[in-house]
Amino acid sequence: MAIRRFESNGRYSKVVEHNGILYISGQVCSDPSGDIKAQTAQTLQKIEETLVKYGSDKEHMLSATVYLKDMSLFKEMNSVYDAWVVKDNEPARACVEAELASPTLLVEIACIAAVKE
Repeated sequence: MAIRRFESNGRYSKVVEHNGILYISGQVCSDPSGDIKAQTAQTLQKIEETLVKYGSDKEHMLSATVYLKDMSLFKEMNSVYDAWVVKDNEPARACVEAELASPTLLVEIACIAAVKE
């Protein structure tokens, strides 16, 4: 099966599809002026829109990697993430502290999902 790349910009592709699996690059919020809850909600909304656009949904997520600017934000981020994720369809997940691309960003999330059949 072919590898398909979407929304490429010369450095990376927003989405890569191979064998019915979507690899979605790290997503961040649209407005980094908000707190961790606002940034997490915006980031998850972007992920959900991307999943739907490329034939999947959050019920088909296989894994998520959450990058937090500071692990002290873990509980607040999880309060938004836990309300968003679909019960009994939770993806595998890792959460790490990382220096993000901009000092105003508090969270970045990358994910892998299956295309719906």
